[in-house]
Amino acid sequence: MDSSEITLEAVSSVSQIPAKDWDACANPPPDPDSLDLLDTLASSSPAADSCAGSTPRYNPFVSHAFFSALEQSGSACARTGWGPRHLVARLDGDIAGMVPCYLKSHSQGEYVFDRGWADAYERAGGRYYPKLQASVPFTPATGPRLLIANGVDRERIADALASGLMALCDATNASSAHVTFAREAEWKFLAAQGFLQRTDQQFHWHNEGYGSFEDFLGSLNSRHRKAIKRERRDALANGITIHALSGRDITEDAWDAFFAFYMETGSRKWGRPYLTRSFFSLVGESMADDVLLVMARRNNRWIAGAINFIGSETLFGRNWGAIEHHPFLHFEVCYYQAIDFAIRRGLKTVEAGAQGEHKIARGYLPQTTYSAHYIADPGLRRAIADYLRRERAYVAEAARELTEAGPFRKSADEPS
Repeated sequence: MDSSEITLEAVSSVSQIPAKDWDACANPPPDPDSLDLLDTLASSSPAADSCAGSTPRYNPFVSHAFFSALEQSGSACARTGWGPRHLVARLDGDIAGMVPCYLKSHSQGEYVFDRGWADAYERAGGRYYPKLQASVPFTPATGPRLLIANGVDRERIADALASGLMALCDATNASSAHVTFAREAEWKFLAAQGFLQRTDQQFHWHNEGYGSFEDFLGSLNSRHRKAIKRERRDALANGITIHALSGRDITEDAWDAFFAFYMETGSRKWGRPYLTRSFFSLVGESMADDVLLVMARRNNRWIAGAINFIGSETLFGRNWGAIEHHPFLHFEVCYYQAIDFAIRRGLKTVEAGAQGEHKIARGYLPQTTYSAHYIADPGLRRAIADYLRRERAYVAEAARELTEAGPFRKSADEPS
């Protein structure tokens, strides 16, 4: 029986955790001996096999550098309604696991929508805020949420972190704890600890071993293949050129231009964009090699762009913006350039962010996303549990129908 002591604490800034300790939990190196309950659950689904301790995958969004940029820039802080409360598990004094977590005073910037829950609870006389949000702020991308180092009893640490989230609810007078965009194995594990299960869907592109963009087009039916070729041609019709920037190629001038796009488009879509200008400079300083900035240029000036983050197997598309609007330019910059890059880099997946059934025609198919929710009030919990049962059935059926309507050839005999 393991007699080592696990202690839990919540810290109010990522800066209170050494980067090497954070990253040893967030993106641990391969460890074929680190197999546990989470890994067993992961093996039940191809989409979740990234949980396996023997095959960890680098996810830039859970790195110390990314959280530091969010918090140091003032994008995720108490003033904006994102008060850091990162849960840390220590094993005999050494950091063994963490949950990136925030005490929230609203439900903005999360992409898993619970405002209806909040409204109903408050109409019934409850107080929904504050709540705890275990997530990466402003980032609807699947990744690990129970961050656990190698060389420890991962199931024991995971148990402690799940219990710690529920205890942190009590300690902060929060109504609930929400673990969003978790991996499927974590979703199943947290359900066994008493969290409610929720699903949603995004649209992801999957690399079927394509050697080129033309190979990808060859897998589509004739109508969609011709449409994509036309869109790519028309997107550049007005003398527009596309530039893929990464590493040292991303200058402060490029960040200035991209931030102008982000503010212009974000202000129209959301009212108030979440990320500050300094966030992008901080990311550029610490994570430039993890960034792909796809920029469009016309008449010697930048006119549009999209920021992507590069994982070991996935390209994560994030924000897009433009100060000039041209037909199909959004599709070229955000979707087709991402596919082209993923093929050339040998990446398995492109995650193109939240929502957007229009992505199906461009080769992005439905992918289930997972979140787990601890609701402290028994009455609210029962009501939400009933709602989620019906919602999960709807999400599953919608994914089936949308997949069947995809742009790919149904058989090798279909004319190309």
